[in-house]
Amino acid sequence: MSQSVHSSGEHQPDENRRDFLTLATTAVGVVGAGCALLPFVDSMNPSKDVLALASVEVNISNIPVGQAVKVMWRGKPVFIRHRTEREINEAQEVALNELVDPQSDDARVEKKEWLIVVGVCTHLGCIPMGTATGETRGDFDGWYCPCHGSHYDTSGRIRKGPAPANLVVPEYEFLTDTSVKIG
Repeated sequence: MSQSVHSSGEHQPDENRRDFLTLATTAVGVVGAGCALLPFVDSMNPSKDVLALASVEVNISNIPVGQAVKVMWRGKPVFIRHRTEREINEAQEVALNELVDPQSDDARVEKKEWLIVVGVCTHLGCIPMGTATGETRGDFDGWYCPCHGSHYDTSGRIRKGPAPANLVVPEYEFLTDTSVKIG
């Protein structure tokens, strides 16, 4: 094996060249790997049809007081309920210490007469009943999941049954008094 260090302690020219080639090869390899992975990472982004459904505008002017509608957003049902004064009062009067997932009604709504929640039971992902006229609304006048017996109140909060959390409130904003954008 040849000596790599002169008596003065300097590296020989071949070792400097070898260090440079190692560094350059590593840099090119890292850049190449990054370029090769880019299409795979990009393929994990949502498709154009999913992005088109990222938000939905709903005309709420035709929902009478005391009624609810179900709209689809990102492949999930969303319940929009035009609450009565009685439903609003019931939701606001509940003591937070009585709730499985304590959350005030004010924290769940932007306008007290409108409740907007994702209609998927937080227990096992079933779709609760209570949106259509005449459907069973459970013990608390909200929604009822017949699969496992979860009862939600007029604010979409879990009150009875195995569900561990309230119905999810999606991002939404009122565009006008008669239009809401979900997502």
